[in-house]
Amino acid sequence: MKKSKTRANLSKNDFALLYEVANSIHSITNLDAMLNHIFHEIRKVLDIEGVSIALHDERKREFYFLRTVEHQCGVATPSSTNMRFPDQKGIAGWVLRERKTAVVQDAYKDKRFYKGMDRQGSFKTKSMICVPLQTRKGIIGVLYALNKLSGEFSDRETALLEVLSGSIAVSVENAKLYGELSQYVYRLEDENRRLKGDPLARFRLQGIIGSSPAMRKVFHLVDKVIRTKTPVLLQGETGTGKELIAKVIHYSGPLKEQPFVAENCGALSESLLASELFGHVKGAFTGAEADKKGLFELADGGTVFLDEIGETSPAMQVKMLRAIQEGQVRPVGAEQTIDVNVRVIASTNRNLENEVAAGNFRKDLYYRINVFPILMPPLRDRVEDIPLLVDHFLKLTVDRFGVSTKSIAPGTLTLLLNYQWPGNVRQLENEIERAVALVGDRKVIRPEHLSGDVNPWAAQDCTPIGRDEKLKDVIERIERQMIHTALSKTNGNRTKSAEMLGLTRQGLINKLHRYGLMS
Repeated sequence: MKKSKTRANLSKNDFALLYEVANSIHSITNLDAMLNHIFHEIRKVLDIEGVSIALHDERKREFYFLRTVEHQCGVATPSSTNMRFPDQKGIAGWVLRERKTAVVQDAYKDKRFYKGMDRQGSFKTKSMICVPLQTRKGIIGVLYALNKLSGEFSDRETALLEVLSGSIAVSVENAKLYGELSQYVYRLEDENRRLKGDPLARFRLQGIIGSSPAMRKVFHLVDKVIRTKTPVLLQGETGTGKELIAKVIHYSGPLKEQPFVAENCGALSESLLASELFGHVKGAFTGAEADKKGLFELADGGTVFLDEIGETSPAMQVKMLRAIQEGQVRPVGAEQTIDVNVRVIASTNRNLENEVAAGNFRKDLYYRINVFPILMPPLRDRVEDIPLLVDHFLKLTVDRFGVSTKSIAPGTLTLLLNYQWPGNVRQLENEIERAVALVGDRKVIRPEHLSGDVNPWAAQDCTPIGRDEKLKDVIERIERQMIHTALSKTNGNRTKSAEMLGLTRQGLINKLHRYGLMS
């Protein structure tokens, strides 16, 4: 009887929504696009301000938001958030424990409501329906209908949301499973292509982009050394992709099933670097409360990548030589040595031959790591690769931001080709990411969207206004540009950036969320 009564209370719009959801689940394969579509339909039929899904992380005992659609300025827009909260708190925590729906007409009068959620974001919760997302495995999360725009939530709307929640829960679970399976299939296909294809095609699949003579020489050398366990020395300026090449060598060779560990030798003090590479025993120094394995021991049977090895001290070079030459490491504070068997791939942005001549680098260690040298060319010596790299980074950034496809205006590409790129490929990637953020909803990246380093005219902070641009679009574009400039000047420090912009730290974070600039 109860089921019949609920069904009788459903309107034509409700049945239309059920049909729309069922159709979306079968016709839209992308989870994000599917949820965005369904949420817009729910918001419209229920006359609410927002819809959210929070998934339950059982291992960490917390909820995290998967997707949100909010109603802002009369338009429903998707947003993402990194917000997490403990699974014993809030309405969601109550729904998880009681395994039933909660209807809240006044959130701030309900003792179950967790006010910390509103403090973390710009959205203010007034009322809600919170429905468990349940599959055969149990409750995987909750579905929120937020802030009724007129009146109160009804029994009919609650029943409708409960019916929808079952289909949505299954679709989310299936999407997660599909994602895992598709990644596995892609790895198999990728492995097959790498085994059968030429070096250029194989390396492109692994994110190494280039067809210039300089890069073809690199590909040729890498292809020769991949099938061996020979030590490799990667030389080249910062940002040329040395670590990426190291990973390709490892994961394409005979040690691919074994560990790959990396350490930036120039980022740590000598004592910390010794502990990281060789480990330590309990009580070796203040804070050493337990034995710790070093990276050489953790990588036993695999590969150790020693980034910026030219920054190490003579004393550290002696220890490295013993590890590489004798296959033995001694943890800090230990009396006994440990046998290890690793392949070493080292990198440096210095000319180690000159460092040896100057007495700054040990000759015997240099000969040990320089068995198979590969010189990574700077970007200015492979200008013909810039269009390929730009296209690659555009696609990556568009996917990461979840925005519409972008293209490069001819004048923009000319500026990119003429620039010297002291930061090499890494700097180009950052430049493209910045431009995509600045261009907003527009399709074409123009010269004014480039930084002052690449486009001298941009240094004047000129922001041309298109004839058809609305005030809101111009303000958003300027905000994006100012935020990106502040973050660049403060090396990503949000507190200092907020001070520069005259915002609170939370205010800046809200804008980063809004513009999809969170990392």
